[in-house]
Amino acid sequence: MSELPATMTVVAVPAPGGPEALVAETRSLPKPGPGEILVKVVAAGVNRPDVLQRQGGYPPPKGASDIPGLEFAGEVVGLGEGAGRFGIGDAVTALVPGGGYAEYAVVHETNALPVPKGLTMIEAAAIPETFFTVWSNVFDRGGLKPGEVFLVHGGTSGIGVTAIQLAKAFGATVIATAGGAEKCARCRELGADLAIDYREEDFVQKVKDFTKGHGADVILDMVGGDYIERNHEAAAVEGRIVQIAFLRGPKATVNFGRIMMKRLTHTGSTLRARDVGFKGRIAEALRDAVWPALEAGRVKVVIDSTFPLARAAEAHARMETNAHVGKIVLTV
Repeated sequence: MSELPATMTVVAVPAPGGPEALVAETRSLPKPGPGEILVKVVAAGVNRPDVLQRQGGYPPPKGASDIPGLEFAGEVVGLGEGAGRFGIGDAVTALVPGGGYAEYAVVHETNALPVPKGLTMIEAAAIPETFFTVWSNVFDRGGLKPGEVFLVHGGTSGIGVTAIQLAKAFGATVIATAGGAEKCARCRELGADLAIDYREEDFVQKVKDFTKGHGADVILDMVGGDYIERNHEAAAVEGRIVQIAFLRGPKATVNFGRIMMKRLTHTGSTLRARDVGFKGRIAEALRDAVWPALEAGRVKVVIDSTFPLARAAEAHARMETNAHVGKIVLTV
């Protein structure tokens, strides 16, 4: 292994703003602490929280890097004290609270996973944020079981394409909403049993019609706003609604009578600020339950587009068009 450089190029956000606020900087190479590994980054995923951070609305958690980027894949080039899960040269993909838009990054070894066999580094870099999020919220919090009806909003987003495939792989009937006929067709290609064009159709009525009045047992929502009450309408008796974002805002006027009458559970979570141990437990579950499906090709990583690290602004502009299907990835 060649000697490591003292500095690296990163993409940072000196001041909040539009995509042009992403600026290349030279920083010192990070040093892995106890239980951490240093990774030479090959590719880094772009996610909606990165956009929010750039705009000044989602600061990194205390102690996390101020560099954007919640996931990456690359080669292990350094080991902190006590780190023994991986060796120098191993290919890993990892979830971090920040620091992904860089040539090198550190991560606790329990929050890293081996790159699934047969996948490229670009595909591997697009896994952690959405797969950790979907597993934690749909299966752990939402308790989705085989044979149940699952509804996901934003079916062609990074979260959406992952949720459709995982829910289908684990035996659910899958309904997705998306904007436009083309995106709905992509949802069906990924395994959705029903795709609803929210621009033209009322998803509440379509869900009720499709399920013969049963409704959705689990709903994964990142929209919020007026969708909050509509999700309660679309939910089955004993349904579980899991909130992971608020693209239309966190406030709504809601008739809470439905929660009582249907015995609904409306929960939610964020992932970024959770501790290393919590994320490590999700990593173990993914390795056991999902890595075999990825390696067998039963679940695929959907890549929309790639941009070199120096063109991170273009990647953010692409995300803000909402035209993407699947993940946007930076190559380092």
